[in-house]
Amino acid sequence: MSHEQELLVVGAGPAGLSAALAARSLGVEVTLIEADARDQERPGSRALFVHQETLERLGRLAPGLGEKIAGFGILWQVARTFYRGKEVYARRYDTEQVSGLPPYASLRQLDTERFLLGACRAAGVEPVWGARVVSVRSDPNGVTVRAENGGEWRARYVIAADGARSAVRTSIPIEMDGGRSSDYRVAVDLSGEDPGGAPAERHLHYRHPALDGRNLLIVPFTGGVQVDVQCRDPADGEALSDPDAVRRWLPRVVSREQAERVLWVSRYPCLQRVATCFTDEHRRVLLAGEAAHLFAPLGARGMNSSIADAEAAATAVCLALRSTGVERARGVVEDYDTVRRQAARHNRARVEGALRHLRAESAWSRLAQAGAARLASRLPRLGAWLDKAPYGPRGPITLRGGLY
Repeated sequence: MSHEQELLVVGAGPAGLSAALAARSLGVEVTLIEADARDQERPGSRALFVHQETLERLGRLAPGLGEKIAGFGILWQVARTFYRGKEVYARRYDTEQVSGLPPYASLRQLDTERFLLGACRAAGVEPVWGARVVSVRSDPNGVTVRAENGGEWRARYVIAADGARSAVRTSIPIEMDGGRSSDYRVAVDLSGEDPGGAPAERHLHYRHPALDGRNLLIVPFTGGVQVDVQCRDPADGEALSDPDAVRRWLPRVVSREQAERVLWVSRYPCLQRVATCFTDEHRRVLLAGEAAHLFAPLGARGMNSSIADAEAAATAVCLALRSTGVERARGVVEDYDTVRRQAARHNRARVEGALRHLRAESAWSRLAQAGAARLASRLPRLGAWLDKAPYGPRGPITLRGGLY
């Protein structure tokens, strides 16, 4: 076992890398461990959308980091919304007039992680790779973490950012509240830009006629395009993700040239879960990111809220380390639990509202969508509603918590 350190961060995804970076920016000693090997490939584009608030947050943790990510990512020139194949709304982005950080950047999660890892290394943090956690024991004075490879660490605090199947959360243990939505999705990643030279456009389709009325989202990112289909049930998702089925339906929704450049196909359920507590009984372990919450991918709340968790967790650890008494240190961690659990419940509720909108299970919902589509040319605000509703409303969670 190494000497007792101030902070151990478990997991080198967006939350863990951001937590380590935030800790170093605050002068906290930190070790970062990751279950995967250094060269482990992570398939799929996964989280694509980095909001401006997150770019600003990352810029606070490492000067220039937000600009680097924004410079690599793309800003769509047009966001279009369709209903049964007919365009009902278009929002144009004047990319030439953007000054400072853009409203968002669209890039693969793998690329976002690459920039975060580079910033961590510049701050003196190199992950310990291949350290899969097998046990965690917390006590009033700190935490002992053991890994499958024989590694063992003792730290005063641990930030658990080790994802949806968090070994740290399971070891403490902390339960997850919530379940699986009835929604399933199939995501297909395509490489490269449109060979026809078309500008980067996001397309949202309600009741796509070429997919038997299923909803469809097409999102460009640096180096490719993600095609996301809302399925009717698990069996529908299994059928749509079959390689032969993908070859049949994909050319109906993108150009034939694009359809030949499939990188990755996945089907997944929409999980809506929040940990019942974001800290252990001794207030020495703080959950962050997908170790703490899982949301359906609507409104880009997953990674953006995970990075917000990470900054808040690192700040809480810094304050706890510098607190003059045990109760004050515990209180700082409990404040983190209160604020970030409130944010997670807020995000889950907003995503659930977006899912209900897309499911349109009631006659009233279906009528409202059809009516808005029919009147959108005369009442543009109705087209804007169709464009925004699938992402859930955004608004401040708390004065301290920002939008996520």
